[in-house]
Amino acid sequence: MDKNYNFNVIEKKIQKYWKTHQCINYDNNNIKNKNFCIMVPPPNITGYLHMGHAFQQTIMDVITRYQRMSGKNTLLQLGTDHAGIATQMVVERNLLIQEGKNKNAYSREEFINKVYVWKKKSELIMFNQIKRLGHLIDWNTIRFTLDSDFSKAINKVFIMLYKEGLIYRHKKLVYWDPKFKTVVSDLEVENRVSNNTMWYIKYFLTSKCNNIDSLDKTSLTIATTRPETLLGDTALAVHSQDIRYKKYIGSHVIVPIVNRIIPVISDDSIDMTKGTGCMKVTPAHDFNDYEIGIRNKLPMIDIFTKSGKVLKKLNIFNYQGKYINTIDNFVPKNLRNLDRFIVREKILFLLKQLNLLKKSSNWTGTMPYGDRSGVILEPRLTNQWYLSTKFLSKEAIRSVEEKKIIFIPKQYKNMFLSWMNNIQDWCISRQLWWGHRIPIWYDKKDNIYVGKNEKSIRKKYSLNKNVLLVQDPDVLDTWFSSSLWTFAGLGWPTDKKKLQMFHPTDVLVCGFDIIFFWIARMIMLTLHIIKDKYGKPQIPFKKVYITGLIRDEHGRKMSKSYGNVLDPLDIIDGISLKKLIKKRTNNLIHSKKFDFIKKNTVKNFPQGISSHSVDAVRYTFLSLASTSRNIHWDMNRLKGYQNFCNKLWNASRFVINNIKNNVFTKKYFSTILLDQWIYSKFNNVIKKYHFFLKSFRFDQLSSLLYKFVWRTFCDQYLEMIKPILYSGKEYEKKLIKNTLFQILSSLVLLMHPIMPFITVYIWNILDKLNTIFNSSIILNPIPQYDSSLNNRVIIKFVSWFKKIISVLRFVRIDTKVKHTTLLKVYLKKVTLQKKIFLLEHNSLLKKIAYLDCLIEIKVTDKLPPSIMRIIDDVEIFIILDAKLNINIEVNRLNKKIQSISIKINTIENLLINKKFLKNAPTSFISKKRHLLLNLQNSLYEINNQKKILLQQISV
Repeated sequence: MDKNYNFNVIEKKIQKYWKTHQCINYDNNNIKNKNFCIMVPPPNITGYLHMGHAFQQTIMDVITRYQRMSGKNTLLQLGTDHAGIATQMVVERNLLIQEGKNKNAYSREEFINKVYVWKKKSELIMFNQIKRLGHLIDWNTIRFTLDSDFSKAINKVFIMLYKEGLIYRHKKLVYWDPKFKTVVSDLEVENRVSNNTMWYIKYFLTSKCNNIDSLDKTSLTIATTRPETLLGDTALAVHSQDIRYKKYIGSHVIVPIVNRIIPVISDDSIDMTKGTGCMKVTPAHDFNDYEIGIRNKLPMIDIFTKSGKVLKKLNIFNYQGKYINTIDNFVPKNLRNLDRFIVREKILFLLKQLNLLKKSSNWTGTMPYGDRSGVILEPRLTNQWYLSTKFLSKEAIRSVEEKKIIFIPKQYKNMFLSWMNNIQDWCISRQLWWGHRIPIWYDKKDNIYVGKNEKSIRKKYSLNKNVLLVQDPDVLDTWFSSSLWTFAGLGWPTDKKKLQMFHPTDVLVCGFDIIFFWIARMIMLTLHIIKDKYGKPQIPFKKVYITGLIRDEHGRKMSKSYGNVLDPLDIIDGISLKKLIKKRTNNLIHSKKFDFIKKNTVKNFPQGISSHSVDAVRYTFLSLASTSRNIHWDMNRLKGYQNFCNKLWNASRFVINNIKNNVFTKKYFSTILLDQWIYSKFNNVIKKYHFFLKSFRFDQLSSLLYKFVWRTFCDQYLEMIKPILYSGKEYEKKLIKNTLFQILSSLVLLMHPIMPFITVYIWNILDKLNTIFNSSIILNPIPQYDSSLNNRVIIKFVSWFKKIISVLRFVRIDTKVKHTTLLKVYLKKVTLQKKIFLLEHNSLLKKIAYLDCLIEIKVTDKLPPSIMRIIDDVEIFIILDAKLNINIEVNRLNKKIQSISIKINTIENLLINKKFLKNAPTSFISKKRHLLLNLQNSLYEINNQKKILLQQISV
């Protein structure tokens, strides 16, 4: 091994090694119970992977490697998601920049071909990232949620659900994105708090419901933040018990500007304390109004086009969503085909002219924005396809309540159940080009035909060529296809063997933010579609491990708009400040944020980002995998784990250099005390290792290994055995070398799931030294806990003796004596058990502590001048002689006495200060008193040491 850990060279070598050693592919003939599968949540093909992807995928890889080394046939199935709206948005923007054309400049087929070009480039970037991170992926089984086999699965499921009556088409109110001209899911709505205006508008009563001329002087005032929607008003609503408006219920009012006559109705959902207590009802453009409209059988008037402009003629429907052919669809000419916000200003201007705008006031509330487009969404009445989820949710709820599916951490189970118990039907259609086309065809009479393609439909329904069929232009919501991921990703309905081997899958790893988007929907659809050999519903996965979300060092979400996104490869390869700024500001939607992003990047990375090993990045991810919902990325922590990699490298190099040409004997066997101690300590680490990994406490797992490697193995064991390696007896050296080989080999096996690169490299060297293991590290069994190796007595004794070594080290430093200088040490008040160990291992203990003698004496025995310490009730006397200068020790004690006395005096003066005692917090005063007591005890102890020393000198 080279002196320095050159991770760049090593990682390239290991990548090359993995290509020639195909030990990662699952066994296709293994249909036993020892199969293990994780389906990697398919990342969107919209660019490179971010830190969240790398974080979660690393956890999946660690689990999979662990299971592989536990003897299971493993599959870490990777795939990518076509990500309908996100991908279409990115490609549209890219085409506009590069070709100066929008989507409509191409045919649907041409545009989809453009997206496929993007998809190939994007996948190459992502796959390169994943390969660099060393994930145990079988690259021969990669899936894409729009590939031909996946499309077969989607069509089959849609047709099944449609035939069962669980998929239906209906005109309902949905959130509409005017920028992308598509419906968006409620879960894709970002409700932002914003400052708006509330306008108060007068609606005059009319005594006749069909005569605009018979106006009353009385008016009712409504409050609204969206005056433009009055074009779609079909009623005013008040609470039935509101004494201000009771007498007006059943009356009619005139809608300003359009002069539509509408009724005043009562509805007990109206909040009498909100606004004026009188509310305009626009059923086609507000969700609360929609419910009121349904209850009161009001007509529903759609006033906007797909792009959020006012229609030339209004679309009017009854409360059941059926079109009403009426002449009451007039729109003033000066409002037609104008954007909704321009219309708002024009309507406000007209209302002022008509003296109908009573007042306005500031209003703070939430506004719905599209999380992709960033524009204000418009509630809109449209025809969409829905999946009835009330029925499907019952089995999903049961599977979680009966612990067939376990959420980790447990609190997410309640979050899941709360949402499922209040679930609404799922709108599964989207008005996009990119995605799974809905397998529905229509004839001229709008009859519906469902089937996998037009040819099969014509054959099934005996339709000749004269019957024109047109396929539904909409595509399915991306979450619909990804909800089939566990079984369709394993090849259903064509590859039943793979499904039989790995389904249900074992663990799903993802963030809490997609519990409703994806996890719930996967559970519902999988349980309904996939049955086990007994015909019972099959779960998609046995456990759901929910991670927190990666945030920057300031706790902010990593987002392109914040300019704080980190590419995992930039952390691995390093990146200059100039390139990092360019990368973070490239393709900014809001160019005004350039200076803000540049300033923050310069502040956080003044020198850019230096390169780090993949293993250090992976280890950092594991250390951050706590139960917290928010995970703060910390570059300093990464630097610490890079040092940890160096420590492991140096320790391995030391061991390998010292065990060359040695024959290794029985595993975990030695008569040497230190070997028995390290075996016992390591055995306890193995026990906790399995517990933490199985309980998904990766943060505690990383801490466990870090402490053992750095402190126990390197700083303690390796340091204590050096004197034996250099000057011990031959049999001692052989036993020590065997222990070094066994501990390092087992340690590398434990470390491998987390740090695959450095461990493979070290393992290949160990394999050349001894061939008792399998040459490929991942094909070796993970070390197991062995209760016979536990020896608490040895651990307790060595722990006590290490304290003596530590005291001796400080004495040598204080008295300026070399660390190899042999000292005389006497012991008093030694327990019987310690006496036995001292007698049995005296020669060894003297070597590792560099002692001239280590003698247990009687309590009554007089001693020459010595430094006295008490460790675990045993009195330790370090004899002062020519090697240890007595005057130096006396001066050291005097300085310590003086320093402690000053501190005691300061605290005593503080505690008699009445002003301090009156104003200081009780807890702070208590801490000071406790500190004073400790200092007084220390002063007494040091004075006693000095007294004894002076007495010894005088004698």
